[in-house]
Amino acid sequence: MTTVSESESRLIIEEAGIPVSKWKVADTPDEALNAAREIGFPNVLKLNASSIAHKTEQGFVKINLKTESDFLTASKELLENNIPESNLLITEMLSGSREIIAGMIRDPQFGPCVMLGFGGILAEAVADVEFRLAPVNSYDARDLISSLRTRSLLEDFRGEEALNIEATIDLLIKLGELADNKQIISIDLNPLIIVEGIPVAADALVELKGGI
Repeated sequence: MTTVSESESRLIIEEAGIPVSKWKVADTPDEALNAAREIGFPNVLKLNASSIAHKTEQGFVKINLKTESDFLTASKELLENNIPESNLLITEMLSGSREIIAGMIRDPQFGPCVMLGFGGILAEAVADVEFRLAPVNSYDARDLISSLRTRSLLEDFRGEEALNIEATIDLLIKLGELADNKQIISIDLNPLIIVEGIPVAADALVELKGGI
């Protein structure tokens, strides 16, 4: 089993038609700065390598970088970790206060399953996650969404649009379709930030039987 880098994971997700935040990769701080200018400020900077699965816990993620000076400093700090075969991943800073998580796993007993759950800082406390056997159709996906105990928190909230149910159904169907690729062991989209009602992946982690 091989965990691929976030950039490789994002390519797999994007090619399936799942929305992801704008992103670019770069090898040097100067290249990264040019990419950041294209994406815009503020943004997010990550160290990108197949050997790094949980970047936040290891201090390999710098968020809300507002100036070019801060960005260059963060770029140099991340590269000083000297992680083999690593580069820099620059993404847009998504604006949205609510998050969900979604993914695909292969259960030893039941086979491939699509997962959906409530995300964000309350995710562990709430522990609201549901599964359905893959592939899923629109009925299965709608039922999966309505099964969340916290679904009321995804409705209109403090001026933010409610979760777009049809867009979320489409995302879940596409995750189920990815299960047809036997090389893919699991997919973890955590978090999906709700932007104008649309769930957009701000991070992606894909595990394969072998490398891409």
